[in-house]
Amino acid sequence: MTVASLTTSISEVQEAEDSITSVHDCDLLNFDEEIFMMRMKAVRCPTDELSLSNCAIINPDDFPDDVRHIEVTTAPNYHFVFTVRPHHEVPRCTVGFSLPQRKWATLSLNQEIEVRPYHFDPTSNTECLCNIVLEADFLAKKTVTLEPYNTDEMAKEFLLQFSGQAFTVGQQLAFQFKDKKLLGLVVKTMEAADLSAISSGQSTVPKKTKMGRCLGDTIIQFEKAENSSLNLVGQAKGRAVRQTIINPDWDFQKMGIGGLDKEFSAIFRRAFASRVFPTEIVTQLGCKHVKGILLYGPPGTGKTLMARQIGTMLNAREPKIVNGPQILDKYVGESEANIRRLFADAEDEEKRLGPNSGLHIIIFDEIDAICKSRGSVAGNTGVHDTVVNQLLAKIDGVEQLNNILVIGMTNRRDMIDEALLRPGRLELQMEISLPDEHGRHQILNIHTARMRDYKKIAPDVDLKELATQTKNFSGAELEGLVRAAQSTAMNRLIKASSKVEVDPSAMEKLMVSRGDFFHALEHDVKPAFGTSQEILSQLLIRGIINWGRPVAEIRADGSLCIQQARATEGSGLVSVLLEGPPNSGKTALAAQIAKDSDFPFVKVCTPDDMVGFVESAKCLSIRKVFDDAYRSQLSCILVDNIERLLDYGPIGPRYSNLTLQALLVLLKKPPPPGRKLLILCTSSRRQVLDDLEILSAFNTVLHVPNLSTPDHLLNVLEEVDLFSKHEMASLHAKLQGKRVFIGIKKLLCLIDMARQVEPNYRVPKFLSKLEEEGGLE
Repeated sequence: MTVASLTTSISEVQEAEDSITSVHDCDLLNFDEEIFMMRMKAVRCPTDELSLSNCAIINPDDFPDDVRHIEVTTAPNYHFVFTVRPHHEVPRCTVGFSLPQRKWATLSLNQEIEVRPYHFDPTSNTECLCNIVLEADFLAKKTVTLEPYNTDEMAKEFLLQFSGQAFTVGQQLAFQFKDKKLLGLVVKTMEAADLSAISSGQSTVPKKTKMGRCLGDTIIQFEKAENSSLNLVGQAKGRAVRQTIINPDWDFQKMGIGGLDKEFSAIFRRAFASRVFPTEIVTQLGCKHVKGILLYGPPGTGKTLMARQIGTMLNAREPKIVNGPQILDKYVGESEANIRRLFADAEDEEKRLGPNSGLHIIIFDEIDAICKSRGSVAGNTGVHDTVVNQLLAKIDGVEQLNNILVIGMTNRRDMIDEALLRPGRLELQMEISLPDEHGRHQILNIHTARMRDYKKIAPDVDLKELATQTKNFSGAELEGLVRAAQSTAMNRLIKASSKVEVDPSAMEKLMVSRGDFFHALEHDVKPAFGTSQEILSQLLIRGIINWGRPVAEIRADGSLCIQQARATEGSGLVSVLLEGPPNSGKTALAAQIAKDSDFPFVKVCTPDDMVGFVESAKCLSIRKVFDDAYRSQLSCILVDNIERLLDYGPIGPRYSNLTLQALLVLLKKPPPPGRKLLILCTSSRRQVLDDLEILSAFNTVLHVPNLSTPDHLLNVLEEVDLFSKHEMASLHAKLQGKRVFIGIKKLLCLIDMARQVEPNYRVPKFLSKLEEEGGLE
């Protein structure tokens, strides 16, 4: 043996003895050529810089230089692998752990642990991590900042700091990115490459693994932790698990909203489509969410129901529902404070979480009570004005909130301040109008569903027939119709004698039939926006007597005007004036044309309804008739005796200019798109209307003449069946060569008077009265 070889052998023995001595000092448990296990204690990291390395800190004398990783056993079957870094400030037989490491491994200070070196198998598939997904949040939970964190730069910095280190799913890390606030990371998922497949030249798909080693080319992705205010940007941002805005348990088929499919689709497209997409896509588009919806329309059409269903449908904070009048308070400043309280929760969450805040829904019922046009309310308090200002500031002010959805409901959209209706405020304005036939069928289906389930509705009930018969019924009125039919059916099983008794077999006998529905339709429920059947019947109490060609021509022209109003071409507005001498039957003919139209909405506007009205009240009343007509798809308005509405008087002459201007505007104003309106007016003063420049507002002017020939008069007398054949022959002989000029209305009054005369004197009395009235010369 040479001296050199002897020296080498001695040095190897000395190194082995030194390692054995150090192992014995730390309570050796097992030792062979490759593996040894020691019992050590967990301590703090000596410096903050070492804590940020996310390595376990060991004394360099405790392990050989080739040990890069250790396996720590804290309890049976609880093993954790750490990358190590030597440092002389760590006492021997101890391992320094940072706070995130101790949390992950559930370690307490000075806890005894079993430690052994850990070596990755170069042939193992877990050796090379190709992808790591990390969940990021601020290490200090109280930290709030919306400063963007670029994930691309974070990924580069992560690889610079931690390349070569071992990571395990669930491991907690501390990460310092530039000079920004410290981040806490949690390893969510990892994927490793299949080395055996790669070496054989086969295509491979990365497989998920629980543990592995980060390399210089590992792909790093960051996801924001749930409810974190961390603002991540960049391409390395992972697809975070995102809670959908639509409630996963929601069933669109069970909404209970009938006839509003189109409206709900429009609301969803405008208000919720942008909230369904991930935040990053919305940010890339530069899109701002719709923050306000206004639902308006006639009472009973489902505005409140739709708002309630929207609140249930969305996976958001519990909606706050407030009636408009509840906001107002008698104390100064309290009304504005009530508005601020409604938005307080949304404001706090917006400050904490920024764009990741949840959606807060605030529903205002009868919003017109608090949002009237500023300056329109009398008094010097200005409460309504300041409430509107406060609401505007919260929705779209300097410190506007982006995590709110305000839903307002009203029957009086015209009363709401215009500033609230602009984009960025209540910008989505949806009219919830009267349902069409298909919508009425849906609503009836909803309200009779339970009766069908329990077989309490008779087979002869045809909901499609009922939908056809209930023109211009609102949803609430259809529900009332079903209730009325049910009460009619139940009433058949009640014996009202000295005592009120119920038929014992009522459970089996109770059945709502077709007759019950039509009884309710005829006697119990009338649509608020329906036809004025009673008024039309009163105007047509004597019917229409076809006394000559002029009547037939007027009815034919009226039919053409009805077809013109129904036609899809044109502006949708047809206005007709029936003018002629007094008592010529203009009103009856106009009522007959309105009845022949079979429009679902027919309204009669007469001076009788406005006796004693001041000018402004009269204008509002006329305006309301037209506004109601605009809500129906097919509407007809009969304005009777138009000169009386204008307060015209021949002595002076005098008239109401305010009413005239209102009528001129309304007669020329086309209805909303998709709506058709037929206006029928009557007047006995054509020249006056021409002088007032109102005659040009009509599309068609029909002249209704008086009876002008004896044949006209005889036709009426034959129609009323008052005179005998002998009397008719006598009248025919006496009328020959005479000149007739009388209105049909006046003639019918004379005929009614002749009915009271004895038959022998009937003809002479009738002719004498006819001459006295100037109808016969």
